[in-house]
Amino acid sequence: MDAPAGDGGPGAEPPVSGRRGVGESPAGPTSEPGAQAPAAAADTAGADTAGADTAGADTAGAEPAAGGGLSEAQAELAAQKIERERIARRKAEREGPVEAGAKLSGKAADLLAAVRAVEGGAKPPATYFDDAPAAPRKAAPAPQAPRPAAAQAPAAAPSADAVDGVRAVLARGGAPESLAGPVAAALGDGAAQELSENPWRLLAVPAVRPTQADGFARALLGAEAGPGDERRTAVLVGWLLAQAGLKGHTALEAPVLEKALAQYGVPDPAGALEQAVAEASVLVFHEPLGPPVEEGEEQPVRILVGLEGAAMAEESLADGLARLAGTFDGPADWEQAAAAAPDRSSAELIRAVAGHGLVTHTGGEAARAEPLALAAAARGLGLRVCVAAHAPGGPDAVTVAELLSGQEGPGRDADGQFALDLLVVLDAPQLDVESAAALVEGMADGTRLVLSGDPGVLGSAGAGRVFADVLAARICPQLVSRTPDPGPVGELVSGVGIGELNQVDAPGKEVVIVPVQDAGEAVHRAVQLVAESVPRAFGIPADSVQVITPGHGGSAGTRALNAALKERLNPGPGRFGGFDPGDRVVHVPSPGRALPARVVSADAQGLHLDRAGVRIVVPKDLVESQVRHGWAVTAHQAVGARWPAVVVVLPGDAAQALSRDWVYTAFGRAERHLSVVHGVDQALPRAVAEVLPKPRTTRLAGLLKALAAAGEQPEQ
Repeated sequence: MDAPAGDGGPGAEPPVSGRRGVGESPAGPTSEPGAQAPAAAADTAGADTAGADTAGADTAGAEPAAGGGLSEAQAELAAQKIERERIARRKAEREGPVEAGAKLSGKAADLLAAVRAVEGGAKPPATYFDDAPAAPRKAAPAPQAPRPAAAQAPAAAPSADAVDGVRAVLARGGAPESLAGPVAAALGDGAAQELSENPWRLLAVPAVRPTQADGFARALLGAEAGPGDERRTAVLVGWLLAQAGLKGHTALEAPVLEKALAQYGVPDPAGALEQAVAEASVLVFHEPLGPPVEEGEEQPVRILVGLEGAAMAEESLADGLARLAGTFDGPADWEQAAAAAPDRSSAELIRAVAGHGLVTHTGGEAARAEPLALAAAARGLGLRVCVAAHAPGGPDAVTVAELLSGQEGPGRDADGQFALDLLVVLDAPQLDVESAAALVEGMADGTRLVLSGDPGVLGSAGAGRVFADVLAARICPQLVSRTPDPGPVGELVSGVGIGELNQVDAPGKEVVIVPVQDAGEAVHRAVQLVAESVPRAFGIPADSVQVITPGHGGSAGTRALNAALKERLNPGPGRFGGFDPGDRVVHVPSPGRALPARVVSADAQGLHLDRAGVRIVVPKDLVESQVRHGWAVTAHQAVGARWPAVVVVLPGDAAQALSRDWVYTAFGRAERHLSVVHGVDQALPRAVAEVLPKPRTTRLAGLLKALAAAGEQPEQ
């Protein structure tokens, strides 16, 4: 299995938090090959990027495929000129006096002045990133510009001339010509000149690592390519923040970013960060720590640095949630609907939605019935309702991605907003900040929003922790389900959620522990359970048994398990790019979306798949990066879905991959039966009791609290 990179030396991974399992780290546990020429990583099917699995990461240093596509929400955000214009207006408005800074003096006042100088385009003073506190910048809710539906057309391919120009520059620096297309796509038609002037721009390709870009730069620039080169440090700042985004952060604290720069050999990390802020290549924010202080005292703050995309999406999302919370429509006979609810928890949820535009709902798998009961009641009142989930297959639900793209759901009106009165989002912990912002910006004033999910599961594939931040901000009613998950599996999972790995009474063998000595035995027993034991004991066909394991690589990762399961359940030569008709696969059309499907056939168009009765075609050139066998998946790929029976494989080398949220998610995918192929000894109970999810650095909770506080203040 992959091992985390060490801390030492400029080639080590930056110390950005965001622990994930082996083979599942957003940026991946990596090591760098010194000054080797960069090479595009292969086999990224199943890559959930941020917070999830990097398929193909058998060895340290594997990265997402060069030129990999953005998620639908990211592409949509980047495409909207209206949104960018609105952001520019908001920035301009904030250049004026900030009321929150009126009471500051000394170092705090200096820092606030520096922040305003940066926002105004001026160079900050040299002491900018000293330990000086600053005042919070308050943002008032602003009207939202409509967001059109996401474009379905792929980004325009770079011109042949652009690719040829990049290929020539790559050849001069000894880099593989295979990178020409991805570099041209990332940098545009002027890529060749840009790369010649700043060779470190090669880091725009996800497969390239800093030491590889350093070697390329030395080949082009010679001795001029030093570790303190301003061109290098500017690119490194952005690259480190992008890597942090892959691990779920929307920003990093300034000292963390400076430490990461130092690990990559930057001689003056504070100066490099100051320069990046001065050049507006990154944004800087300051958040208050603790309660407000008395007049004349300095408010402690933390300094955060982020890239524009996630930062602006977070601010837009905060504004949008505040808008929805304050503009909902009231008329409807909600009390009658609540009285007719099937249970008390559903009735409480209906009553909360009756009086509020934004409501959160938490609970396990059984609690999903409650927001569905709410949706049914709202439809009965004549309201326009949509239920959106993370994974496909839910009753009367579309996926969030389909809703944003316009493939499913109510569509949008002439103003680009959803024709809805109520939007219920299931699996809310899987919302990243950009897709959440896209959803909220598409909701008209008066629309109600319910965010429902299980806080114990693994977090979103993209940056942010939207659901957890909304819960932490406490700006709206929070309904907690009283409906427990039933049976021995439900009892086991509930215990895991509070840090206890309990023995449960399972008279019908609903939970079975299968001890193994090594990875080879783990693979053998997993295949035996899927093909023989579970179908024989429970009448569950092998096609309804899902194997879940911590990582893709290793002797008992998804690759090894899928090879063994295919050989047993659907043997064949793999004549369609490694696949045969009848193979269970996972289709990954964009990072963070892992859709189960089955291979039907293949032709000149590509690989034909059946996905829950819907036929889709994956083009030939995308099969390698978007399709992988799916008898065995990782917990990140499985989140949001359930199967009648689940076999969780925990080989001995997976011990470092385990955490409470991983175990909770994997075990919770089983409806009737759970087998645990157990080879990690005491690492499993220790992970459940002690290994908590690594916190993500985000700004949403603070922004929501600030907006709520501003709304409570009387007008002057």
